[in-house]
Amino acid sequence: MKPIAGIFLVVLLAGCATAPVEMHYFPDGSAPENGLAWPGPPEAARLSYAGELIGEVNFRNVEGGEDGAAIKVLRWIAGIAGSKGQARELIRPQSGMVDDVGRILITDAGRQAVVVFDEVQASLDIWDEARPGESFLSPVGIVGDGSGGYLVADADIGHLVRLDASGAPTGQVGQGTLQRPTGLTRDPETGEVFVADSAAHDIKVFSEQGSLLRTLGQRGTEAGQFNGPTHLSFAHGRLYVTDTLNSRIQILSPEGESLSTIGQRGLFVGNLVRPKGVATDRDGHVYVIESYFDHILVFSESGELLLPIGGTGNGAGQFFLPAGAWTDGENRLFVADMFNGRVVVLDYLGEAP
Repeated sequence: MKPIAGIFLVVLLAGCATAPVEMHYFPDGSAPENGLAWPGPPEAARLSYAGELIGEVNFRNVEGGEDGAAIKVLRWIAGIAGSKGQARELIRPQSGMVDDVGRILITDAGRQAVVVFDEVQASLDIWDEARPGESFLSPVGIVGDGSGGYLVADADIGHLVRLDASGAPTGQVGQGTLQRPTGLTRDPETGEVFVADSAAHDIKVFSEQGSLLRTLGQRGTEAGQFNGPTHLSFAHGRLYVTDTLNSRIQILSPEGESLSTIGQRGLFVGNLVRPKGVATDRDGHVYVIESYFDHILVFSESGELLLPIGGTGNGAGQFFLPAGAWTDGENRLFVADMFNGRVVVLDYLGEAP
């Protein structure tokens, strides 16, 4: 059946060659009128709404409007051979990254897979194998390995999975050492990989080859200690740790020295209750996902709250239990809007003149 379906797909796609497909960030075909930006007038906007990623609905015929025939064929084929029979879209996105060729890779615990949006190739791929014949269970963190491949932290499998550039599994890291790996980041200078081990309440540091080099912290509330750490980011020579159950972001040196903290526990927007994703931009601003309040909180490099964005809902600029956050080289901020089944994209417009 599969060879016949493959031949049929080739024939149909050949007939659709005159209808190329493009990836769009506004699945409904239109951006909000007059744009949507924060803060609002009369202040100068610092961030603007740039769309969202959902799945195959982001890919449309270049001529616009309805989906092209090629996409309809792919949907039909996905119904036959798609992963677990599910529609090709995000279900419960956790975190992600943008790789060196511009692909947006998103970990999805609901799909038990890594979902790959390729704008250049106008393609959507789903990588669901943690090892040949075995699926991911709960992928959370993802980072490039420095050699063209990727590392994925699967919280339920309990180790990191190595993938090559095409998404094929090639090995594991941290077997027998990690308990519940979640957040994942890498120091581009040394190649060291930092893993938030949420169940062990520490950060484990591995070499590029996968050897455990050191462990940072232990359970506690003091500086350099953690209580259920989740998401990580590395920028400007510093490690940013979402110390979730201590309701704070800790900033450490690569060796584990405590440098500063951001946020404090509280009941108002701007406080931290259940922080998740953390990311930084080119100017040193720190973006923190506050999942309890369904907000992105923007802090200065020194920890001053500058701007809250969000509120509970499914409209543009709203979130429902958001999880991870990451930035790319094009000054874009990505937010895994978990229970809305999408990734929201914001453009960083820079400092006020």
